[in-house]
Amino acid sequence: MSGVFVYHKNETPFALLFPGQGSQAVGMGKQLAESYPAARAIFDEADDTLGFALSALCFDGPEESLTDTINAQPALLATSAAALAALQSVLGSLPTPTFFAGHSMGEYSALVAAGCIAYADGLRLVRERGRLMKEAGQKSPGLMAAILGLDEAVVAQVCADAQAATGGIAQIANDNCPGQLVISGDRAGMERAMAGLEAAGARKVVALAVSIAAHSPLMAPAAAELKAAIDATPVHLPLAPVIGNTTASPLTSADAIRGELAAQLTGSVRWTASMQHAVDAGVDIFAEIGAGDVLSGLMKRIARKSERIGVADPAGVEAFVARFGQ
Repeated sequence: MSGVFVYHKNETPFALLFPGQGSQAVGMGKQLAESYPAARAIFDEADDTLGFALSALCFDGPEESLTDTINAQPALLATSAAALAALQSVLGSLPTPTFFAGHSMGEYSALVAAGCIAYADGLRLVRERGRLMKEAGQKSPGLMAAILGLDEAVVAQVCADAQAATGGIAQIANDNCPGQLVISGDRAGMERAMAGLEAAGARKVVALAVSIAAHSPLMAPAAAELKAAIDATPVHLPLAPVIGNTTASPLTSADAIRGELAAQLTGSVRWTASMQHAVDAGVDIFAEIGAGDVLSGLMKRIARKSERIGVADPAGVEAFVARFGQ
């Protein structure tokens, strides 16, 4: 069965990272599928599991359909799994990382890679996650904004002040890297917070082109429904530690994994602290598995001297194999 990853003992400290929403782009995974039958099989399994041609959406678009959260989430998971399958087909088995970690929706990809969740179950979960997030966004529209050039403590305080003043919602959604945070909430709270952050000296306050206030309390209805799907999914212990988004520390039990997946829809993605946990444990090589290079860019800001490898295409597969091949 495709989607099962096999690992061998490895002495080199490194982390496998998995991108989340925003990394999708038309053409993702196409070269992998054309070059590696194992990658093609991963996309075929996604098509069969979900009952529609997700692979065609990844390879050829249209962009508007691929970007729709209900499609983008399984598309990203499939592309990450395909990249991992391509690596495994060349290496025979994969080197065991020190840590797995995924950004937001990418946490599901990390859990599939770590053997915690079956690939088909992961696809169904993120498809449902996307559906529920879209539904919650339609019922309770919100805003998200990127904040550049301010410390986390300052942003958190301004958001708290905005909430107190308006009775609305504004909170840190993603702490991506030093100097780059994303906030999320309803219009009243966000407009007050965005004005406050500009007054506090932010280098940039940029509203994002989304109507879904991800990683905020506006996602509570989605989180409640998603929890039922998560609880019904078999979860196994990871082959190596998976660093949780909301805790920035390893998830050590099936209950912790389920709790994390339910919590992260309304909680903050503590990516800087998550990556710092890996760095503090001696990791200085980070391989981004799947579409785009967003996490590699963040890693450059978090640990400038770290080695970063992107595995999004055959050239990335070759780079990884050159670094870790026996």
